[in-house]
Amino acid sequence: MEIPPFKITSRALFFVAQIQEIIGELKAHTLIKPSEKLRRENKIKTVHHSLAIEGNSLSEEQITALLEKKKVVGPKNQITEVVNALELYDRLSDFDAPKEKDLLKAHGLLLRDLGNAGKYRKGAVGVFKGSQVSHVAPSAKQVPRLMQNLFHFLSKDKETPWLIKACIFQYELEFIHPFEDGNGRMGRLWQQLLLMRQSPVFEFVSVETLIHKRQSQYYKVLEQSDRSGDSTPFIEFSLELILESLEGFRKEFRPEKPQARDRLDYALKHFGTRDFSRKDYLHLHPDLSTATASRDLAQAAEQKVLIKRGEKALARYRKR
Repeated sequence: MEIPPFKITSRALFFVAQIQEIIGELKAHTLIKPSEKLRRENKIKTVHHSLAIEGNSLSEEQITALLEKKKVVGPKNQITEVVNALELYDRLSDFDAPKEKDLLKAHGLLLRDLGNAGKYRKGAVGVFKGSQVSHVAPSAKQVPRLMQNLFHFLSKDKETPWLIKACIFQYELEFIHPFEDGNGRMGRLWQQLLLMRQSPVFEFVSVETLIHKRQSQYYKVLEQSDRSGDSTPFIEFSLELILESLEGFRKEFRPEKPQARDRLDYALKHFGTRDFSRKDYLHLHPDLSTATASRDLAQAAEQKVLIKRGEKALARYRKR
């Protein structure tokens, strides 16, 4: 397996630990009671900021109007970009992040009616900073092999945390620049999809908002990684933004304390038709006391929501 060059620094590990701590705090609330309002707001913010980075001038209000199928006055290509992006974010669950064919399918939707959609580029490409070329991407002939290696790393590497893989992938896609257009958007989108493998909470968090606010720094760190020959600077920068985005979300998000029925619904969704024990239930809800877990399960059995076999700690439960 050809592994992209990177180092996991102590700074990166610090950010990973902080991110995982916040994910743990938010897990029960965001997984038990996902909010359609939060999902909608995040989609609008994400689409707005990700496209604004690439020069799209439509406002959040105009994007909201397009989401509501209202008529919007603006450049036709920019409206098409937004409509495509909104549909793509609606269909995120259709795509499997470690599959190359899904990246091409997603790009086909993102660039629909806008250019060479869903296909790798056939010509040379350079990234300009003003009138100067800041990055010359690998030749078009190398793109299929480089992308195949990158996806092989995603699916086969078992040692690198998904949080770090998501950052590596975004940088490597920017470096390879496999498409004629849409590379930045696809890199940021695919990072979110990969982060959602770490936790569904990332469906509600817009990292693109901070990237847009720190756009000049974003490009400087990309150039720094290009010069160093690995993605380490970008990993650290990206993890810091992810952490800051999660901290902002935690401050704004004021969930109600989940009730017994909320906890049980989440457990039933998680276990499906499989048997589970009180210990398994506590593993899903680590902040719960043993007594509260026992009470949840006993009430569910009494209400004939669960089938119970056995007694006390040896009891097994299954959806009725």
